Amino acid sequence: MKATFKFLFVVGTIGLFSCSSEPKTEENGVVNSDATTAEESNGVGQSGVQDDVSNPNVVQVAVSSKDHTTLVAAVKAAELVDVLSNAGPFTVFAPVNAAFDKLPAGTVEGLLKPEKKDALVDILQYHVYVGVIEAEALTDGRNLGQVNGGNIKISVVDGKPVINGKAHVVASIKASNGIIHVIDEVLLPQ
Repeated sequence: MKATFKFLFVVGTIGLFSCSSEPKTEENGVVNSDATTAEESNGVGQSGVQDDVSNPNVVQVAVSSKDHTTLVAAVKAAELVDVLSNAGPFTVFAPVNAAFDKLPAGTVEGLLKPEKKDALVDILQYHVYVGVIEAEALTDGRNLGQVNGGNIKISVVDGKPVINGKAHVVASIKASNGIIHVIDEVLLPQ
């Protein structure tokens, strides 16, 4: 009887601890899927995931660039940070600050206002293609369907890609969730 009692006590104790609601980390460092995620606990989306080990995503690359502060401010105002932080893959045509400076005075400031969010989202989505288009695939005559439903046309001038006959690709940067083609003009939907 004592042996049976000890056996049941041990089994019950093991069962009690195995049913704990604390997240458990397995030997390979994987956390139990029943655990509360960082997103659930602090209300932040994909952009709030702290990862200092992986290659940066397209948003992190832009944030780290002193030449893309206007673009980053626009992406934040349009609430597209989490979308562009997801797995993608994305091809982003990223205008530099000087490109935004070429727009008529007050354009950027106006687009950053909450009541102009829909227009801002449309413009920013015109700069994004779902999929990865490497620099060498930006060939003459190619058309790309952008996220906003519009199309951009690639031409090649002096051996370099030009978007919509105006925006020159000045650099291409790979990211963990796609590629960024730095451009010298803001693309405006038709």
